Amino acid sequence: MTEATTIDAARVAAYQFQGQDIPWLIDHWATHQSDKAFLIWEPKDGPSRTWTYAEFAEETKRVAAGLAARGVGIGDMVLIHAENCPEAVIGWYACSRLGAVAVTTNTRSVAAEVEYFITHTGCVGAITQPRYAALVAEAGPDLGWIVVTDDNSGVPATADELAHGRDGWGSLHGDPSGVPDRERDPMLPAGILFTSGTTSKPKAVVHTHANALWAAKVNPTNIQLEADDVYLASLPFFHVNTQSWAIWSILGVGGTVVLQPKFSASRFWPVIEKYSVTHISLLPFVIQTAFEQGIPEDHTVKVGVFGLIMAVLDQMMGMKVVAAYGMTELVTHCVHSNPWEQYPEMAMGKVSPGYEMLIVTEDGLLAGVGEMGELWIRGVRGVSVCLEYFRNDEANEKFFTSDGWARTGDIVMLLEDGNIRYCDRDKDALKVGGENVSAREVEDVIRTVPGLADVQVVAKSHQRLDMVAVAFVIKADQGADEEELSRQIVDACRQNLADFKVPRAVYFVTEYPTAELGKISKKDLRELADSYDPVD
Repeated sequence: MTEATTIDAARVAAYQFQGQDIPWLIDHWATHQSDKAFLIWEPKDGPSRTWTYAEFAEETKRVAAGLAARGVGIGDMVLIHAENCPEAVIGWYACSRLGAVAVTTNTRSVAAEVEYFITHTGCVGAITQPRYAALVAEAGPDLGWIVVTDDNSGVPATADELAHGRDGWGSLHGDPSGVPDRERDPMLPAGILFTSGTTSKPKAVVHTHANALWAAKVNPTNIQLEADDVYLASLPFFHVNTQSWAIWSILGVGGTVVLQPKFSASRFWPVIEKYSVTHISLLPFVIQTAFEQGIPEDHTVKVGVFGLIMAVLDQMMGMKVVAAYGMTELVTHCVHSNPWEQYPEMAMGKVSPGYEMLIVTEDGLLAGVGEMGELWIRGVRGVSVCLEYFRNDEANEKFFTSDGWARTGDIVMLLEDGNIRYCDRDKDALKVGGENVSAREVEDVIRTVPGLADVQVVAKSHQRLDMVAVAFVIKADQGADEEELSRQIVDACRQNLADFKVPRAVYFVTEYPTAELGKISKKDLRELADSYDPVD
């Protein structure tokens, strides 16, 4: 017998995708089904456009050559600040050919937030749109270059927007044969998405080539996706839902993705009909729109990906609603349902193959049946879970345990048959219309307003967005004018935060409700907020 050997965990992880990376996957389909439609662009106005796998591969090579001519290479960060558009997708995959990292950012961000995105990651250049060119230039005065697309996701730019004085999209088109060769390294970072949680600043989640390959491998099975299927991607490309759940899933089977600039209520069913869409991502506002527009009896959607099991949705929407739970850090559907089992109403399904799950109580014990605790997920760093938070040791230590468990912050309950039921969100994390918001980030901005003794930001229920942020404020001087303080608070937030983070209401109180050990009870504040009149 030979002596047992220990092989480095990072080498084991990389070995699972030996000789593969994202460009390899694109080129694989370009070789074996060159004429198959991969990306269909469906703008609000104007003509649609289709890229076959071969055309997409060639276009990403051209743009990669143009990026290389600007000095972009392995490990360089490139900002992509744009609404959904073909250029954003092509630019992202062109970066992957060079071993560069595409940093996709929320277009609702203000200049102060974009400046943080650029400086935190050290972006060397940027791809953006005419409507955002001035903002990106203001936020990134030290960027080496800024390339601006010809229009705004299909909408013609105004004369003022066109006066940006930057190079156009065509300047990135180089000779595809001139793309530098590099060794395929599946563990190489490929993209960064910013996500908010409980920290005061958004965290830069690093996805590797192996993360994309993993999603392409396992996602299709999770959501019953096959080669002839079509996924409608109308949620933002700067979110994991479109990047991984839609596009990486499609790349796993060589299917087709239809990309829209943004979600459109009026065009929801017409676009589905036009392209025989089979898969969609369901959020509460998408479901509401589907019902408001009327459910066609003969629609083509087979699967809607949602967060919980609700049998009534299957019946009412005429499709299979697959429960799928995940987060940016966890890459894909780490908890999901399957079509062969029966589940309790409002359950989340069971842990997906390739992941492990624990439910941990506040005292650090494993939750028993019927007990609530925090959901912990364990996968392989850089493969089935993200590689890290970029340049953020504190966040990494808070999220990952020493033995690799990821603390999700979501409170769930273990059911008797191994199912999981969602119970509550992290008290400091909000989800406004699908956008993550850190309560602490908003609180930190509000605290810059003079005359406040304390502030607590919580979620208030909202009919369309599910929840919105509101602020409970204690004044330093009880005689201070509340209307004026409210105005200053909202103004400060509008100047420093994306619009979806701005509190929809400011409530003044003299003290906060407390829970055990004298801690402020945000649960009671949420209930108090919901007792007040609805907000816009």
